[in-house]
Amino acid sequence: MKEIKRNSVRDYLLIVICILTAVLVAVVGLKAYSVYREETAEERKKYEEILARNTEAQNRVLEMEAEIASMTSDKESLQAFIDEKVLAAEEARRRKEAEKAMSISGNTISGNISISGNISVSGNISISGNTSVSGNMSVSGNASVSGNMSVSGNASVSGNMSVSGNASVSGNTISGNLAGINYYDGSMTGNSIFDEWRFIYEQPENMTLEERRLLRTSYEETLEVNQSDREWIAENTYDFSQMKIACLGDSITAAANLEDEENYEQYAYPARLKELLGAEAVYNLGIGGSSIGRYWADAFVDRYTEIPEDVDIIIVMGGTNDGFCVSDEEFGSMEDREYRTFCGDLDELMSGLREDYPDAVIFFATPLPNVLQDYLMSERDYLLPQKNFVDVMLTMAEEYDFEIIDLYNSNILDSHDANVIAEYMPDGVHANQTGYQILAEHFASEIVKYYDEVEAVEDEGRVSAVQ
Repeated sequence: MKEIKRNSVRDYLLIVICILTAVLVAVVGLKAYSVYREETAEERKKYEEILARNTEAQNRVLEMEAEIASMTSDKESLQAFIDEKVLAAEEARRRKEAEKAMSISGNTISGNISISGNISVSGNISISGNTSVSGNMSVSGNASVSGNMSVSGNASVSGNMSVSGNASVSGNTISGNLAGINYYDGSMTGNSIFDEWRFIYEQPENMTLEERRLLRTSYEETLEVNQSDREWIAENTYDFSQMKIACLGDSITAAANLEDEENYEQYAYPARLKELLGAEAVYNLGIGGSSIGRYWADAFVDRYTEIPEDVDIIIVMGGTNDGFCVSDEEFGSMEDREYRTFCGDLDELMSGLREDYPDAVIFFATPLPNVLQDYLMSERDYLLPQKNFVDVMLTMAEEYDFEIIDLYNSNILDSHDANVIAEYMPDGVHANQTGYQILAEHFASEIVKYYDEVEAVEDEGRVSAVQ
């Protein structure tokens, strides 16, 4: 009997322990859930603040587009306006970096990639052999500032014994120097663009936008490149008639600016691309205002799965709206690649495309440089230069072995040139019919070049097999 009672007590104790354990687990679970909900609410609030900020910025962009469009009839005034906004953006960037900038003085500074973002670069024997000496508040009081690829975008380059022998000295306030300044003034050396400027294409293909600008204007570059693109398309022998192409993009892909015209979609670059290549189908997945990352509307990373599974070619063109939205925090880093940052969401987009469309040839196009970015940066110093986004896109595209169409560094259709705005991009960022045709011809040319190379490799393989 006593044994039965002991067993009963033990059973009761086990039941009580189980109940208490269950209660404790429930309490801990509720506590954890409560913390989770608090963190999610905090993150959501922060995200909503970012969206509100970006909404205001995008509305301001629309006002800027209208302002630029109203100035196209006077190219000289428009160019002066553009130059003013570029300088203002540089000043805003320098103000942003001034807190962390250091004074570099009393040294010999040479052989560096960049000397920039400093309050003062002065009192040196020599500042030479650098790729760039730019973005500084002052470059003054030096014995020599010479032999550099570029000395530009500085608030002041003055009081030096010599500022000479540089590839470019531009965009600076220059005064009080003993030796003369030598720089390229952008004028043509002859009447024929197509003949006088062909030597440029003997230069390395990976020239930067800044290097190309030293040689000629974007308008001149656009004419030359378009002529070359048309030649490539005319000589194409590859059969695209069974191929399907998807174009993922923003308002530039959607042919913004032409909505008031009947059947305006026919002028969008994807529609023109279909005609130029004779492709079976080209899908236009462009949505106006969309960004690559998840800090604005219709993010590419959330809708790339809308691309049909059987496409042969994918073109991704974006980044313009990201530039209108992103601060350092939303930009993120290549090391962390966190969710809801440009670096993180772009990495997720590229990874998803590589995994979900393993048989497609994927082209990533960097954004065209546009003056609206500088205009907006001049008012909002939290924004970042377009080049920051481009550099990340180029690096990641190489990581994932995607084809690259580097529009940013090509110097074509750059709205920092008033002639480009007047002829091709009336609001400073979106094209007219002719501008979209030029863009389509450039994409078609790049695709033709790619498949020409593929055929050449295959032919070489067949020859080797026979031998």
